Amino acid sequence: MAKLELDVVKLESAANRLRALAHPMRIAIIELLQEKEKLSVTEIYKKLKIEQAAASHHLNILKSKGILASKRDGKKIFYSLRSKSLTQIIDCINRCHTE
Repeated sequence: MAKLELDVVKLESAANRLRALAHPMRIAIIELLQEKEKLSVTEIYKKLKIEQAAASHHLNILKSKGILASKRDGKKIFYSLRSKSLTQIIDCINRCHTE
């Protein structure tokens, strides 16, 4: 029987990303970014009907965990998903919830 080897660093990184996703507003942000490739902070907080400071807080958490990328264009900061793979996890959770 083959011995299962766990990469603790990879597991910790995955757990950190999942913890960052474990908030309804952050999931909503990711779902918005699934629909549109990039959005400004203003577009995000207006679509979600939340305060700008709250949107920035959630965006910073998602960015710090490597889930989002940001790019400044003049005075605006645009956010986009670094990878589509995390959206598959959210899709899976949504499918499980409806079953």
